Amino acid sequence: MKAFYTDHFVLPLPDGHRFPMEKYSRLRDLVATLSQVELVEAPPATDTQILYAHDPHYLIKIIAGDLSPHEQREIGFPWSQKMVERSRRSAGATVAAAKTALHEGIAANLAGGTHHAYRDMGSGFCVFNDSAIAARTLQKEVNAKLKVAIIDLDVHQGNGTASILQHDSSIFTLSMHGENNFPFKKEKGDLDIGLIDGCNDALYLEQLYQSLEELESRFTADCIIYLAGADPHEGDRLGRLKISKEGMRLRDEAVFEFALNKKLPLAFSMAGGYGKEIESTIDIHFQTIKTALSFQKQY
Repeated sequence: MKAFYTDHFVLPLPDGHRFPMEKYSRLRDLVATLSQVELVEAPPATDTQILYAHDPHYLIKIIAGDLSPHEQREIGFPWSQKMVERSRRSAGATVAAAKTALHEGIAANLAGGTHHAYRDMGSGFCVFNDSAIAARTLQKEVNAKLKVAIIDLDVHQGNGTASILQHDSSIFTLSMHGENNFPFKKEKGDLDIGLIDGCNDALYLEQLYQSLEELESRFTADCIIYLAGADPHEGDRLGRLKISKEGMRLRDEAVFEFALNKKLPLAFSMAGGYGKEIESTIDIHFQTIKTALSFQKQY
């Protein structure tokens, strides 16, 4: 299984910044111990690919560093050339994973899941919307008739993804997230499931199984992009849910089994994870990789 990495493109962040940058390099170190995973440096998303999902004026502002202080605060990162390069690579990793999955069944982006980025603005540590870019790139560069399902199980709603793709019937957006969590103004996706604070394994998995059934009944997908956020885990400081490590494994298993049963190619990204202890976030991400590997062997 191929896993595309971007962790050596490091954002220069001020001391005490809450974004867990170190988790990416530490996750890659763990993934490197798996002999059946091939680590590949992520290519940058091109301007053309980014523009499949983003406004040209927004891209120009990002490249030129013309973001206002307010726009930088909304993104959560100070502008730098390194921010631009990492954001390109993070989107490029999902594009590369999606194209690889078409031939190999499953492929991973060891970062990504930047689902708060809108067509014309960034938000919530997200500059370019990698899932929307990847879905549109498959349609523009591989097969115009491909229908893509985006299954977003980060604890925060994929508001940017829903907004960008709201009127695109060829891409289905499913988001299962904390109802009372960020973003506090939700967008309308194709299927939005808002979970109560403190949601446990049983309720979470019941909602997930029902959501996958509804996705299947409403949409005939040719491939899947899966945002496997670690932040529904009970150890996450921002998640507000109570999903155990085993519950997270069963979540991943449900999505991979859904894809395998239909022989649908699946690309997945790590998305969010802000554990009270960073080790717990890395552990959940690594568990997702190992679960994916067990399914990829069956394609």
